[in-house]
Amino acid sequence: MTHQPDLPLGRRVMAMIEDLAQHTDEIGRLTRLYLSPAHRAAADTTLSFMREAGLRAHIDALGSVVGRLEGSNPEAPALLIGSHIDSVVDAGRYDGNLGVVLGIVVTEALAAEGITPSCPIEIVAFGDEENVRFPTNLSTSYAFAGRFDPVWLDGKDAEGVSLRDALVAFGGDPLGISALARDPARYRGYLEVHIEQGPQLEARDLPVGIVSAINGITRARAHVIGEAGHAGTVPMTMRRDALAAVAEMIGIVERASSTRTDTVATVGVAQVQPGAINVIPARVDFTLDARSPDDAVRHAMVQDIVTECEAVARRRGVSFAIEPFMESPATPMHKDLTAQLEEAVKGIGVEPLRLASGAGHDAVAMATLCPTAMLFVRCKGGISHNPAESITLEDADMAARVLLDAVKRIVA
Repeated sequence: MTHQPDLPLGRRVMAMIEDLAQHTDEIGRLTRLYLSPAHRAAADTTLSFMREAGLRAHIDALGSVVGRLEGSNPEAPALLIGSHIDSVVDAGRYDGNLGVVLGIVVTEALAAEGITPSCPIEIVAFGDEENVRFPTNLSTSYAFAGRFDPVWLDGKDAEGVSLRDALVAFGGDPLGISALARDPARYRGYLEVHIEQGPQLEARDLPVGIVSAINGITRARAHVIGEAGHAGTVPMTMRRDALAAVAEMIGIVERASSTRTDTVATVGVAQVQPGAINVIPARVDFTLDARSPDDAVRHAMVQDIVTECEAVARRRGVSFAIEPFMESPATPMHKDLTAQLEEAVKGIGVEPLRLASGAGHDAVAMATLCPTAMLFVRCKGGISHNPAESITLEDADMAARVLLDAVKRIVA
């Protein structure tokens, strides 16, 4: 494995990550939700990065930052490189941001080497990948693919602010969304680099890995209604305890996912009413997040969970209802683009490991527009969506060199 002693690409990446990390809506922790003041500040900073790198750049109608480097043939199908700059609440600094700044650093490196790509290169910083603030699904990247759902504009955040109103306050344009759709014939592919958000690369002592597919996701809200009663006076055999029923249902979710290959399922939210220490719970609302790289397996798992939960509800005398609100398909990566990444990984002397992504990414939406491939970067402890999220300077530099080599192969 060869290393440049001062790791210039890695240092540039880390410096830009540090600059973006300053933009947060909460003092003392990194929170940057879509269309928030911190998102606007991060978009402006990203815009400056792109322009300093020589890209023609702008912030589009939905708040994505887009920069373009023209190639020797401006009419040739362009290569897209990107990720996102929004975050979860109390986030780490690398999730999403890493892929954006790596794209910019690669265009800087091409210029430094005096290389003019044969086709245009576009770098994009999407704004709504985490989908934390509004009930959306990759809205900014799906807009690129011409699949923005107008219903999303009327979705509201926890404060009752609609996406439409937040977009106008941000400086965006709801009427300009349809014009964001790209022509598939104008794009040869999309590359995204992202921290792994899992422990597999670290377990194998590998700095980078190649994504084979992105898990499909089902998300749903479930509602269980029983009957409130005095905790001291209602006999156990006569209770309709909603929380006790949900406790069984959570066990069903865990069992259904752990007995299948490459599946996971999670109950991440459970709200109990009335929520008093001396009252039998009357209602519990909970969420289901189910994932698999095989859509048929995922759908079968979800159906089994629903069937078993209905049986629990009947036995315990409570009602059970479930409302799916998001379906994201399993997304295999493009064979040829993935092979280019694999050759680039071999070029730095690293074994090319292929692994599925358990998390969703903008690449899911972009795969409906053009060929798509992803590179994962090792993160300490596999930790993500957490302030402890961390990568090393050395791994950042390797990721930059892999992406640079792959880009050279694609746009030669």
